[in-house]
Amino acid sequence: MKKPKISLQAAIILFVCIVVALSLGITDLLISRGITSSVEDTQKDKALNVARMVAISPQVITALEEPTNQGNVQPFTSEIKELTEVNFVVVMNMEGIRLSHPDPNEIGRHFRGGDEGPVLQGKEYVSTAKGSLGPSLRAFTPIKNAQGIQVGAAAVGISLDTVTKAVHKGQMVMVIGTLIGILIGIIGAVGLAKYIKKILLGLEPSVIAKLLEERSSMLQSVREGIIAIDQEGKITLVNRAASRLFKKAGIEGNPMGQSIENYLPETRLTRIIKSGQTELDQEQKLNGVTILVNRVPVVVDNQPVGAIATFRDKTEVQLLAEQLTGVRNYADALRAQAHEFMNKLHVILGLVRTEQYETLTNYVSETVSHRETEVGFVTKMVLDPVLAGFLIGKLSFARESGASLSIECTNKIPMPATSKTTNELITIIGNLIDNALEAVADRPNKKVELMLDYAEEILTVEVKDTGKGMEQAIQDQILEKGFSTKGKNRGLGLYLLQQAIERLEGDLIVSSKIGKGTNFAVYIPYKEEGESV
Repeated sequence: MKKPKISLQAAIILFVCIVVALSLGITDLLISRGITSSVEDTQKDKALNVARMVAISPQVITALEEPTNQGNVQPFTSEIKELTEVNFVVVMNMEGIRLSHPDPNEIGRHFRGGDEGPVLQGKEYVSTAKGSLGPSLRAFTPIKNAQGIQVGAAAVGISLDTVTKAVHKGQMVMVIGTLIGILIGIIGAVGLAKYIKKILLGLEPSVIAKLLEERSSMLQSVREGIIAIDQEGKITLVNRAASRLFKKAGIEGNPMGQSIENYLPETRLTRIIKSGQTELDQEQKLNGVTILVNRVPVVVDNQPVGAIATFRDKTEVQLLAEQLTGVRNYADALRAQAHEFMNKLHVILGLVRTEQYETLTNYVSETVSHRETEVGFVTKMVLDPVLAGFLIGKLSFARESGASLSIECTNKIPMPATSKTTNELITIIGNLIDNALEAVADRPNKKVELMLDYAEEILTVEVKDTGKGMEQAIQDQILEKGFSTKGKNRGLGLYLLQQAIERLEGDLIVSSKIGKGTNFAVYIPYKEEGESV
């Protein structure tokens, strides 16, 4: 069974309370000692001051020198006692006999406590002893006449209970202060806890830690590179895919904490923070490695506080696009063949129902013969079954489009050394044929020619059409990404064609005349199967 987890608010309150209590407790202990010592010193000074005041009183000195005047001492000391709020004021002669005392019955008796000896020898001091009024703090001062001769002594006592009460009063102030401090600490802890909870969106630390682990796992598992910066342009996040791309581009070192301007000068992420605008599908060079980048600002409370860039090697994206293009071409070819076959079945069904068996026989024979001739020629001259099947599908697609597609092949085309070459050829030939079929779509003579030739390890692919042709200005732009004369969201086919030719290290020559059509000629180094690439 899992132990219940304490909430963040409770933990903060408990921690603050413990810290405040310990701090104030230790402070209370240290100050209490000081207060006790201070109170005792204050009481000692008070007793000494009262004793000194009595010792210099002419009335007291006269009484000690002239025994007939001793009766005046008791009223005087009683008045001093009341005014100074001490426990007792005692005047004694040199024999230690009391001339005054709070209890009149004690007058004339010897001073009690046993600590009066030094004062009768002329010393001033403070001591603690138990006398007739109980334990007390007692200050002793010698009494001297005008000639400096000691004639007696004054003793002033303060009850130890009074001293203790004064100490307790000071300690009580400290205790009250400590309790008030703890209360204020609790209130502050509650406020701090609520503030922190608000910043953390009400989430507990354990939940935040779990979310952080999940986020980190997701970021590290994606194939796209991810890099994030804060408002000052410092790198705060780099996932594994980004590190691999940086390493591939020859960018070494740990990027965490570095300035993005120093680590990746051309990233333009700091510009995103300033503008707050998103940039999608942007090309960028990293030491010769081309990447496709998406840059997005991180906005909190309508203020940009950072930026994130996701990116991927452009080569991988192109390969994926070409693979999708190849699949699409396969699908289009199969769809065209299926549609053509269904049309022929409808013709056959109609001839059967009308019982035109002779016509049916001729039609089927002609269809089979044409099919065998067409398929036989392609499969005989193109030894790569994937490419051959693709070309047969394009023949059907052209017929469905109402155009004539002819295939000429001077020499046999052997199997390529790698399947990559096949995929690239499908992209090249497919885009050339599709482009040519679109060019003749609105022409009276809808004719497209595909010529293949292989000699001296060079494969030649030439596609001619009877379209209306292109002006030179258009020829100069047709290979650019996004350029098209057929409307928006077009212009990718010939761009992918150019990229595929570059990867195969081939050449492309385009020639076109207005009213006479266009000719695309592609020359590609071509290795046979079994040859080293």
